[in-house]
Amino acid sequence: MDDSQNVFEPGALSRRGFLKGSAVAAVSAGALSSLVACAPSSPAPKEGLAGTAGATSVDEGIWIAAACWDNCGGRCVNRVLVRDGEVVRQGSETSHEDSFEWLQQRGCPRGRARAQQVFGEDRVKFPMKRKSWQPGGGANAHGELRGRDQWEQISWEEAIDYIAQEAERIYGEFGPAAVIGTKALAVGKILHQLGGHISLSDTSSIGTYAFNIVALGLPSQDLGELNDRFDNKNADTIVIMGGNPAWSSGGSTMNNFNEARDAGVQFVYVGPSYNATAAYFEARWVPVLPGTDTAFMLGVCYEMIEQDVVDYDFLNTYCVGFDGDHMPADATLQENFRGYLVGDYDGTPKTAEWASAICGTPVEDIRWFAETVGKDHKVMLMHNYALARCASADNIPQLFMTMGAMGGHMGKSGHACGGAYKTYAGAGGPALVKFGETGLPATKNALADTMPEPLMWQCIREGRYNSTGAAYGVNFNAEDIKETEFKWLNIEGRNTLQTAVGLSDAREAIQKLDFVTDLAYTFDTSAAYADIVLPCATEWERVGGFAGHQRSRETVVVYSRVTEPLWEAKTEFEIGRMLAARLGMDPDELWPITEEQAFFNQIVGCTYVDAAGEEKPLATITADDIAKWGVDAEPQEGDIALDDFLSAGCYTVKRAEGDGYSYIGYKDFVDDPEANPRESASGKLEIYCQYKGDMLNSMGYSPAGTFKPYPTYVASPEGREGMFADRQIGGAASEYPLIVYNPHYLRRAHGVMDNVPWLREAWSAPVFVSAADAAARGVADGDTVRVYSAHGSVLRTASVVEMLMPGCVGLPHGAWADFSKDDGIDVAGMDNVLCGSVTSGMGTSGYNNYNCNFEKYEGEALVADCELPCRTVAMA
Repeated sequence: MDDSQNVFEPGALSRRGFLKGSAVAAVSAGALSSLVACAPSSPAPKEGLAGTAGATSVDEGIWIAAACWDNCGGRCVNRVLVRDGEVVRQGSETSHEDSFEWLQQRGCPRGRARAQQVFGEDRVKFPMKRKSWQPGGGANAHGELRGRDQWEQISWEEAIDYIAQEAERIYGEFGPAAVIGTKALAVGKILHQLGGHISLSDTSSIGTYAFNIVALGLPSQDLGELNDRFDNKNADTIVIMGGNPAWSSGGSTMNNFNEARDAGVQFVYVGPSYNATAAYFEARWVPVLPGTDTAFMLGVCYEMIEQDVVDYDFLNTYCVGFDGDHMPADATLQENFRGYLVGDYDGTPKTAEWASAICGTPVEDIRWFAETVGKDHKVMLMHNYALARCASADNIPQLFMTMGAMGGHMGKSGHACGGAYKTYAGAGGPALVKFGETGLPATKNALADTMPEPLMWQCIREGRYNSTGAAYGVNFNAEDIKETEFKWLNIEGRNTLQTAVGLSDAREAIQKLDFVTDLAYTFDTSAAYADIVLPCATEWERVGGFAGHQRSRETVVVYSRVTEPLWEAKTEFEIGRMLAARLGMDPDELWPITEEQAFFNQIVGCTYVDAAGEEKPLATITADDIAKWGVDAEPQEGDIALDDFLSAGCYTVKRAEGDGYSYIGYKDFVDDPEANPRESASGKLEIYCQYKGDMLNSMGYSPAGTFKPYPTYVASPEGREGMFADRQIGGAASEYPLIVYNPHYLRRAHGVMDNVPWLREAWSAPVFVSAADAAARGVADGDTVRVYSAHGSVLRTASVVEMLMPGCVGLPHGAWADFSKDDGIDVAGMDNVLCGSVTSGMGTSGYNNYNCNFEKYEGEALVADCELPCRTVAMA
């Protein structure tokens, strides 16, 4: 791959409020002038330290392996070219030629726009205090002005003093149950020492796969048990259910399927739209309304029985609970899954016609799909998590597993059943290369209590919360309630107001708090509603690190510093130490090693698996390396020199057809189930799981007895039934007769990068509506529309398409809310404005099946947001 193809002109960062590189150098007191050495900020700079190892000189400048760090599907290799102290180009991996055997870890448009994010004029440059907020709580907080107040620049000393003062007051007067914390990176570690805090329990990205699905016999989060990517070509059919990995995973992930495409494998896409992933695969589209995948799969399972394409040998050998003759020992009901399918218990057979009325899939498609995934074909069933990010999707993990087991699609070449999420899309198997641990001590939250994030704004408003520990664990009951006065919300490592459902509720609830703190590098939605905002360094300003999750089983991604911290930004390491010292704690107890040492520990701990299956050290570390870094370590022999590893930005195991790294999911279990039992009570795949039924019913979010130990259809609080006035499918339309779901797309990674001009230009901010629904409302492509639900209203520009099922609205995920009008409408079009504080089952954040409607907006039309000025802070 030639990085010259990924050029942006020098000075381009100045466009639309983004600083030119030379201006950045001036602002950061010459920080970029040290790019060649890239010395860490602490201890004193040492010649030839991390940046030199992470940079490769070429005639045109210095290439540095930089971070691509957000929670998207990739976290790919991202390299920047620095010339005369200015980032002038971005590229991706060039350490080897690209091939299916040795895939380059190429970045997507988001990663290639990082420079605009890091050097943006809208960075949080210094500590800020909301003008009207004063310490002491109560009326001093002026919570009613959150989200619309002006701001004041303060010093780091003042900011830390405010936080310490309020921490002492709130813990002293109200105790730890008055404090809500997110991640323990800086301030959160201090909260642990002060007595702990209430944690948020949320299903988040993985939806109902957050349940303890190990009890069903599945791997945690249902990842890793797909076959190795070299086996994809051996299938007759590959089914992708839900999601859009071509957009959400970005980068080069979809190349895992190239051999299968070339071999003529048939692809089938199941979901509400014929999206980019379906188009990439040239897939047959099976349309299913959002949140109705359970009904669809139940109809498929029934039709598999009718068509006699069930692998009963597999069910009888490896599963429990399909029928009355193969029940687990701990079963308390005289019921089974087959009996439910044929209507023995409710008088309703789950036929294709029954399913079609709920899920909107044509009857002929359900029957075709049932025959296609039957035992007579080699099928790989792969799901994304989109179908699990729905209210009342609690049966999805068990039912998807059941459908795969009925076809016998586990443990054999060409057959698979499991999660194809992010970098695991089409590439199963244990990791072949891993990064090490930092060596920093973990802190423990002394307060075990949690509250469900979907209901957090309700909990804050009402002053009560669930208290028995994290949901989805062993001892959870939503009816075990404690009362408290919530006083402080600390946000770090995430954008809580952006990602939690019910922003309209949040705007009211957050007014009740005395104190809201946020660590941020951009003025995102959470920062806008905070009282103290601390400028956090980006990953380009740190000594170095590794991608936040395993890039793939074959690759680990590493990055080095691009610049010293800009403006007054500090790392969480530095922020935490400052606050600890102010509160009289010993910072060395919480952070006993330097950031350089922590990063070096990770490098030393990197391992790879050789062709013989032996795990070995990855990086060669010499005594000279250790001396240059000024760290404690022992020399070691690895497969790649330290400087080469950091220069490349990654290490990828080179593969070959038939090598020793191949993997078939569930093969050990299928070959010998007695010697390799699953981690369920029976040791088998549990189509009837007593634990699952008992646990879901104990959580208290749904009426008592809602859940069976086997998978059933459960109506959601909104969703399909909510499209009708009497909640009877086929009746009169309700006020909100459409289902809104939140597709991820290449403009953003969740709520991150919504401010980046290039991405705004390349990816507009539409709402996808079907041609039929648009015509019925007199809406044309390009019209400004108001999309509204029982929870709030947003404005978006209509993108009228034929590839979306009627009855659906696709509102792309992650816009930064902007309630700039007096009518309470969000003009930015944030998805969680339409998602209310509603949950069910296991306490799911059901982002993808709320009800809504839309209409042509009669007010002023929206301006393309790429033409808007950058979002900076209104200073007093």
